[in-house]
Amino acid sequence: TIASAATAPKPAVVAATPAASDTPGSLADRDYVLGPSDVIEVSILGRTDFTTRGRISEDGTIQLPYLGSFPAVGKTTLAFSDAVGQALENGGFFSHPIVKVDIVSYASRYVTVLGDVTTPGLVPVDRPYRLSEILARVGGVRETAAEFVVLRTQKGPERRLSVRELATGDSSQDPYVSPGDKIYAPKAEIFYISGQVNAPGSYQLSPDMTVRMAIARGGGINAEGTDKKVTITRKGVKAKISDLNAKIEPGDIVIIGERLF
Repeated sequence: TIASAATAPKPAVVAATPAASDTPGSLADRDYVLGPSDVIEVSILGRTDFTTRGRISEDGTIQLPYLGSFPAVGKTTLAFSDAVGQALENGGFFSHPIVKVDIVSYASRYVTVLGDVTTPGLVPVDRPYRLSEILARVGGVRETAAEFVVLRTQKGPERRLSVRELATGDSSQDPYVSPGDKIYAPKAEIFYISGQVNAPGSYQLSPDMTVRMAIARGGGINAEGTDKKVTITRKGVKAKISDLNAKIEPGDIVIIGERLF
């Protein structure tokens, strides 16, 4: 039974001297900020009469031996372990205790990943992660995904980030994510090309794609076709195109006409 601070008898003051190889928590855990519903294990190195495991309550506290209800939410695990150690020493329970905090279950801090990724869902963040690392943890974007992902944070504007730059660029193109952030990988927008081209069909629309680029994506004009007879059907309206540098829009149907011999 966990005793409260008011009723717990004080044990004899004991120096807690850990083995030289012991360290108070992993480096990743030290930066983790505790939140409600996280499950943690708190122990004193070199002692077996203090270890306790519990879930942080909604009011932000956790029950600890000798200390009773102790505030935890908002503290990194390192700051929490320091605070517990100081409280135990100030209360005369232990002399210079080294408190170890292990995260058993990360429940309060996660990012949401949705859209055209391999395994969408909630991703716990137990340390600072870059966006590329989160995408790697969900298996990356699918082949049918757009060339960008959308990052929506709680503190800033929505951002579109290139998947290629996340993979190959420097760290300035790969921001850190924070708990509560949402990442969305939309499906790629497509266009259609038909008529006198070598490979008619539907294709992924690239940023700033032109009619000329669309024709190249469709394998080029075949022997019967001509770039003088290009039409685009856009939202049900058909129009003749004379400028091959005109931009393609999502859903466009590009038709290459037949030359006259």
